[in-house]
Amino acid sequence: MTFVLSELEHRYGPDVHVLDDPFLTTQLARLCSPQTAQPGFNLLVSSLYTSLIRTVINGEYPRAFAEIPTRMLATNRNGVFRGEVVELRTPTVVVDIARAGILPSQICFDTLNHVLQPEVVRQDHVIMARVTNEGHQVTGAAISGSKIGGSADGCFVLFPDPMGATGGSLSTAIRSYTDGSLGRPRKLITLNLIITPEFIRRLTTEHPGVVIYALRLDRGLSAPDVLATVPGTRWDEESGLDERQYIVPGGGGFGELMNNSWV
Repeated sequence: MTFVLSELEHRYGPDVHVLDDPFLTTQLARLCSPQTAQPGFNLLVSSLYTSLIRTVINGEYPRAFAEIPTRMLATNRNGVFRGEVVELRTPTVVVDIARAGILPSQICFDTLNHVLQPEVVRQDHVIMARVTNEGHQVTGAAISGSKIGGSADGCFVLFPDPMGATGGSLSTAIRSYTDGSLGRPRKLITLNLIITPEFIRRLTTEHPGVVIYALRLDRGLSAPDVLATVPGTRWDEESGLDERQYIVPGGGGFGELMNNSWV
């Protein structure tokens, strides 16, 4: 049985999934509002990522046939559920990209522990930041520390990071799992709240086969006639980043908002 996603039509390729979910879109719009601050901000992030990780599990994870006794078996020999469930021993690594990824990663990690056998689920930690030039333009990303718990060979490796802007940070983090030092992951998946055309271009070019899941695509600096086309039709003319590489319309700096820290 194949799980059917409700997703936005686009021309970015089969590995990019922008969800078409009115409830989540509404919650995300509220998250991006200037009126939303702590503690409501983190409550919304938690709710959105709980839904997003469930969607990824439904859409990407393998299934297995199971026979599971119910309470009715005590009185009726037919009290056994038989059907497909998620393959409980799917090895998974959730990568926390500090700092905006701390809370999303923890939500995904906790959810997976409730679904899979906990011994096959691991959380890694990568500390990184954007590198900017004198004009405050993003020129790359740098890893200043990490805590990686072992091999990722044969694992689903998940990267929950709210804002997919330039793709620099995620591309750098992904490279840590594809350089061969940690084995060969089974699948690489990003979980983003908002992404841009520039983000999609970078990740799909630098990491062919990476799967992208997002709640919203922002390309707010594209010309009106480009915005009138199906996303990806005129990809080279699409833009969702301002001169500082912040997403437009976006929602501001989520790392700052999540931590109430403005430095």
